Amino acid sequence: MRHKTLSRLPAGGGGSNVALLSGRSGSHLRYLSTRGEEAALAFDDVLLAGLARDGGLYVPQTWPRFSSAEWRVLRGRPYHEIAFAVLKPYVGGVITDADLARLTREAYAVFTHPAVAPLKQLDANLWTMELFHGPTLAFKDYALQLVGRLFDHVLAKRGTRVTIVGATSGDTGPAGIAAVVGSKNIDIVMLHPRGRTSEVQRRQMTTVLAPNVHNVALDGTFDDCQDAVKAMFGDLEFRDRYSLSAVNSINWARVAAQIVYYVHAALALGAPDRTVSFCVPTGNFGNVLAADAARRMGLPIERLIVATNRNDIVARTILTGTMALEGVAPTMSPSMDIQVSSNFERLVFELAGRAGRATAAMMAEFRKEGRFKFPQGLHGALAEGFGAGACGEAETLATIASVRKATGETIDPHTAVAVHVAKRAKSEAPIVVASTAHPAKFPDAVEKATGERPKLPAFLADLYDRPERATDLPNDVAKLKEFVAAHARGA
Repeated sequence: MRHKTLSRLPAGGGGSNVALLSGRSGSHLRYLSTRGEEAALAFDDVLLAGLARDGGLYVPQTWPRFSSAEWRVLRGRPYHEIAFAVLKPYVGGVITDADLARLTREAYAVFTHPAVAPLKQLDANLWTMELFHGPTLAFKDYALQLVGRLFDHVLAKRGTRVTIVGATSGDTGPAGIAAVVGSKNIDIVMLHPRGRTSEVQRRQMTTVLAPNVHNVALDGTFDDCQDAVKAMFGDLEFRDRYSLSAVNSINWARVAAQIVYYVHAALALGAPDRTVSFCVPTGNFGNVLAADAARRMGLPIERLIVATNRNDIVARTILTGTMALEGVAPTMSPSMDIQVSSNFERLVFELAGRAGRATAAMMAEFRKEGRFKFPQGLHGALAEGFGAGACGEAETLATIASVRKATGETIDPHTAVAVHVAKRAKSEAPIVVASTAHPAKFPDAVEKATGERPKLPAFLADLYDRPERATDLPNDVAKLKEFVAAHARGA
């Protein structure tokens, strides 16, 4: 469906007279589970549910489509106005225009760069999109600062509260905690793999001592943390008793909010009258999935390139058509130290013609056997839509050093993985690398590559001196349930 009419930004949406999308075709948009067993839900129900009760992930019933004229209207507009326009169809009328405009304006007012997500040019055809100007210096802030406000808005209207249970490989945890710290309506329990995040990432979580924040250092990998969270959500009686919800990218609202920065970057480089490619460092597949969603909305994207570190299951799947588990190796880009990428299921659902039972069967076979070979047609569609490449540890360090020498810019290891892959990719359109974290979050790697230790911004300068609070727990779902039950006030 195409939007046929334009309307003005509602009062309080920034004071401009810019014409923005009316959202008419999104006013009744609802969401389906990728497993096909659940009734369609409205946006606010999907926001609070996180994971579907049949174990699937929610996706829009239809993809909103913007015309070239509607994209052009948004060129040059402030980030929060683009966010309002992009997200309005997904909200589906359950939040008023005035409230959505206010929430987007407030969410992006806390970012430290006036452009919110600025672009920097590395060479004739390569750019970085800096996604680290939020409160926790990582791309997760760009979604979660808004998602936290959406939670509070919906919960306040309903007079209810939730317990957010999440898993993090390093960045979702700090950003999720920062989004809901001090909330009267939300308790948050965040699991991280003990010893497998950077020290900055860990401290950004464990030094938050607010009474609604609870950190768990799990004896295991990120995949273990993620599996434990899914097990708790899969226990429907436990889930309902403690009002569980999610801020991981299993929550559709987070993916939707990430669409905005791809639109913002493409418009800045001339879209819709010029195509753009994106290279995204990938772990749980949510970030690049948001770019794919922008493409489905009609944004002219020539190529989406997936970049992985040595834990390269997503790149191998795209290149070979076989998804096969291997052991997780710790790296200097720990947010990508993942083997089970939850959001890949949303892409499989689209490739399979939105067949829920077929998607569920493929995912079940993968989890049971540890490998799955895509049918030829599905693999062909996957390879047509995505490029892929991997980057080792030595190459990561070399890329950090070479970018610093050539441009004076300092990048973090995750960004370096994507720059390495992007430089070897084929694209006639300019390639924008998603620069997902501030280099000071990974000072050891950056210092090893450049000889200089990056400094944290002034507002985090005392991070290493702040007291920490976390609970060490074994990889035992029963023990984790006991912990959640003891700290959930939404029972």
